[in-house]
Amino acid sequence: MPNPSPPGAQKIAAILASAGRHVAARQFQAGHEACLEALKLAPDSGEAYLLLGVIAGEYSNHTKAIELLDRAASLLSARTRPLALAFKARNLTALNRRSESIAAAEAAAALNPTDAQTLDNLGVVFTRAGLHERAAPYYERATAAQGTPGRFYNLGAALQFLGRFEDARAAYRKCIAMAPHHGQAWSSLTQITRATRERNDIAALEAAFAARARDPEDALNLGHALAKVYEDIGDPAQAMAWLDRAKAGRRAKQPYDPAFDDALFAAATRSADVPRGGGFDGAAPIFVVGMPRTGTTLVDRILSSHSAVASAGELTDFTLVMKRLVRTPSPYVLDAATLDAAAAIDPAAIGEAYVRSVRETLGLTGRFVDKMPLNIFVAAHILRALPEARVICLRRHPADTVLANYRQLFSTQFSYYAYAFGLRETAGYYVKFDRLVRQLEARLPPDRFRVVNYEDIVTDFERAVRSLLDFCGLPFEQACLDFHENAGPVATASAAQVRQPLYTSALARWKRYRPALDPAIDILVTAGCMEASET
Repeated sequence: MPNPSPPGAQKIAAILASAGRHVAARQFQAGHEACLEALKLAPDSGEAYLLLGVIAGEYSNHTKAIELLDRAASLLSARTRPLALAFKARNLTALNRRSESIAAAEAAAALNPTDAQTLDNLGVVFTRAGLHERAAPYYERATAAQGTPGRFYNLGAALQFLGRFEDARAAYRKCIAMAPHHGQAWSSLTQITRATRERNDIAALEAAFAARARDPEDALNLGHALAKVYEDIGDPAQAMAWLDRAKAGRRAKQPYDPAFDDALFAAATRSADVPRGGGFDGAAPIFVVGMPRTGTTLVDRILSSHSAVASAGELTDFTLVMKRLVRTPSPYVLDAATLDAAAAIDPAAIGEAYVRSVRETLGLTGRFVDKMPLNIFVAAHILRALPEARVICLRRHPADTVLANYRQLFSTQFSYYAYAFGLRETAGYYVKFDRLVRQLEARLPPDRFRVVNYEDIVTDFERAVRSLLDFCGLPFEQACLDFHENAGPVATASAAQVRQPLYTSALARWKRYRPALDPAIDILVTAGCMEASET
């Protein structure tokens, strides 16, 4: 005869099952109460601690979540322990503790998990760490185990980063088949699909937009998708109209604060006057900075096609290191107070901590490219902290830059790009950027800080490539001209474009978007960023 269940075991199981249903339905208060009830009966219930850890993470109490998930992992069996470790890894990611997050994810992976939730969580952790080739197999296994719209979307994004566009489109279509109004899947699908007047998804997209227009996030994604389709079929006026409709809800929900950026640009300008000297001599990274959509990914691909250079992707490591060392009280990693305070920090400590962070988590031992555009604000601090580093700042025609940024769907979780919710605000941001770059170019050493025009790269490609390599101290290699054959992952909006040979169709694109672009052009002309004769 089988052994009878311990007294109360069925009751505890029922309570935990109820708690799990509440958490799955995002009824966190009820789930929390059920977990506490279970712990009164079974103080060592790993399942209860796991659910409490998930709830704490949902409330952004990540430190508490990690504590609870560690407790859960110590109590759970080898079969269910990976889920606790995977959730722990996600909370560590939220705290920007990347090396610890990867370690927790690898510990979970070593236990050979098979459930879809753990596999999907591992994919998310590796994606956010920039390890896209590591992430994709976990998404594939997660969708095979239990496909949901969110998991198919995650798979599509990973495959897109890896350049597997047909597979990515198939994953996005599966997501949309299950969730016809999934805004992120639609926006991602349209970005890697060329629409024509004969073949497009306008009817389905307009129906989805009508259904989700009251949700600012879905409206943003679906409106951007419609704008892309209208651009593809040659109707820029409709594209601009859809962009305005798409962004309206987010503008209302997340108003842009120009004063914050004014202070940030001013602090970045002041940093150019901080005396240089000392620093960490153990690495020579190459930083590619500037406003987004100005050729930063193109330059990253050119340089990382060199046999001596790897791409590290868009890293926040440098600003995170500065923030941790100066310990300014604001919730922002990058703000004026942090930039000013960093002037008093030993530059060698900043440089050494940055290099250690990159090498430990990404395994990059040689030269690498860090192409975080926002590093323009810390360009002077980079050159203090890393005497062998090079900073390449991309510039593009002002009107094309404003248009490209306005057309770009930035993550709404990243407040530094909130200017792009408004056309005039985007133009105003460019004016500030232009002034900062002029100051940095005049005051930083030209052998370590260089401004490169996107138009010069496109119109005289080989000369531009040789100049970039010379600036970085690298010998010429033919592979840098054949950058589109670089098989490395690309996790930016340019993922499709940089896998094609160089093209010139993006030059002077702004002229096709008038008169809708005229309010921005007026701001650029008034500020002296454009000549009135151009208009």
